[in-house]
Amino acid sequence: MAGAVAEVIEDVPSALLIEAATGVGKTYAYLVPALLSERRVLISTGTKTLQDQLFAKDLPMVCEALGRRPRIALLKGRSNYLCHYRLEAAAGDAIGRGRQLATIESLRRLARTSATGDLTQAGILAEDAPLWPQVTSTVDNCLGGECPRFNDCFVVRARRRAQDAEVIVVNHHLLLADMALKDEGFGDLLPEVDAVIVDEAHQLPEIAGAFFGLAVGTRAVRELGRDVLREMERDAPEMVDLRDRVAALQAAVAALLHCSEAWPARASWAEVGDAPGVLPALSGLDLALAEMEDALTGAADRSPGLDQARGRCTTLRGRLRGWLEESPETVPWVERFKQSLMLHRTPLDAARPLAERRAARPASWIFTSATLAVGEDFSHAARRLGLPDDVRAERLDSPFDFSRQACLALPEHPLPNPNTPGYTRACIDWAWPLLSGNPGGGFFLFTSHRALREAAALLRDRLPPERPLLVQGEQPRAELLARFRDSGDAWLLGAHSFWEGVDIRGDTLSIVIIDRLPFAAPNDPVLQARAASIEAGGGSPFMEFQLPQAVLALKQGVGRLIRDANDAGILALCDPRLTQKPYGRQFLRSLPRFHETRDPVHALEFLHNARQGRGDAVCV
Repeated sequence: MAGAVAEVIEDVPSALLIEAATGVGKTYAYLVPALLSERRVLISTGTKTLQDQLFAKDLPMVCEALGRRPRIALLKGRSNYLCHYRLEAAAGDAIGRGRQLATIESLRRLARTSATGDLTQAGILAEDAPLWPQVTSTVDNCLGGECPRFNDCFVVRARRRAQDAEVIVVNHHLLLADMALKDEGFGDLLPEVDAVIVDEAHQLPEIAGAFFGLAVGTRAVRELGRDVLREMERDAPEMVDLRDRVAALQAAVAALLHCSEAWPARASWAEVGDAPGVLPALSGLDLALAEMEDALTGAADRSPGLDQARGRCTTLRGRLRGWLEESPETVPWVERFKQSLMLHRTPLDAARPLAERRAARPASWIFTSATLAVGEDFSHAARRLGLPDDVRAERLDSPFDFSRQACLALPEHPLPNPNTPGYTRACIDWAWPLLSGNPGGGFFLFTSHRALREAAALLRDRLPPERPLLVQGEQPRAELLARFRDSGDAWLLGAHSFWEGVDIRGDTLSIVIIDRLPFAAPNDPVLQARAASIEAGGGSPFMEFQLPQAVLALKQGVGRLIRDANDAGILALCDPRLTQKPYGRQFLRSLPRFHETRDPVHALEFLHNARQGRGDAVCV
């Protein structure tokens, strides 16, 4: 892998797709040639956690081994950095609130002492804390050069470090924000690099849909109103008409939320757009934004904050009007939360804008992940990433001996159809020897939250009280994983977010049970529109999109099991379609060569023998 990466880095412009299974060491395999090349390299990771690990652990280790000392910079989106100006505004709002004031004081100490202002590393606030958006900035609410704390700005400092760096570590959201020409405070990164390495590249197409699309939400409108009141009270207290405009804006938001309160969590606009009162509510919001924009135009010279609020108002109104415009290349859909609404317009296919942006910035592009190929075929990944059919592609198998380390258990007699009401109970009944007999811990992974909740209720009645049962949604993800690691024998029930990005070794995670093949929800509005588009072009949505996506998703879930050469484990797949449907073979062919059994008890015997390091593991 290192050789292939080195060749592509030297050949500008070029591209490489490379699937590196667990154990290959793909991080080191791309870091070594990148550092030896002495080229300017941008590395994009799937999550901020992996980004921090690269910057703080992997890069220093490889640099020391190679005797290299390149300048390295870590860049995140601006919402990860503490904003001096907004922190002081939030401090004024917090007077009299004891607990929040104590947090504000901790943030003030961070602002004085931190070299980076990175809130994700500080551990002071949870990322979903209401205070987080109040003490960080966005593209919309940043004052830019007008800010009185511009020279102290952590975002500006991060950008300056990046300008001098030879290796820049970002995440996919920031990479795509740059590619989509949406200023995140770090513009013009890509034209200045010689190579771009995209780790966890399988995640890129879905994230790209958000960045190449358009979205406007009620939360941003409410935050605008709150900030206008704050700036008015400080710099223009006599302009009471602004207070009336804020009240009108909040009333327009409330009317829209009232119209949409019965909507599902995700729905196409065609499904909900004709609901009573919706179009008048959207017109009312547009009018309230227009009146706010007029009022702020007269107040803009009173302070940079009010001037900036006027620009935000103009932007929000433009997004709303853009969302309402018909576009055959995009999918209009809505996302309803408990107290907010998001209006999305997502491209049917992000491949074309990805290809266009990449062509505009000639460089060597390396796309790597443990899940890019369906069997030996990279065409699905290449198509979604906007790469040509003849792109160079390589697949590297895991060095682990799955036939000795892991056993695949399938039901001897197929379980009921996954769509029948008793399916989850049938899964638990079949897998009960594994659930009750494993001395270590395990993951039970689900494709829906409904099935997860049903399984949690059933297992609480059947597992002994001393056996820890951890359920996604009952605690934050990080806390669940910490408890799982500490326990050693817990069962963790998880949905999508636990299918990837989890690295737990040893007996703590020795069984992975998967209830269904991970096909995307058929009622997803974006999937429905993409399927219709493929069908209109004469293709098969199932074979060309839904099946390859599900195969790659299953490979991610399976990848949680064997993480190093000393691991041993059982993979239990409940879904009867694996053996009853012709396409089931595609899933099985894409997995490593496990030992196989149709008996969970035999699987446990295999696991016991594998843990003992014996070669006569029973798995028949």
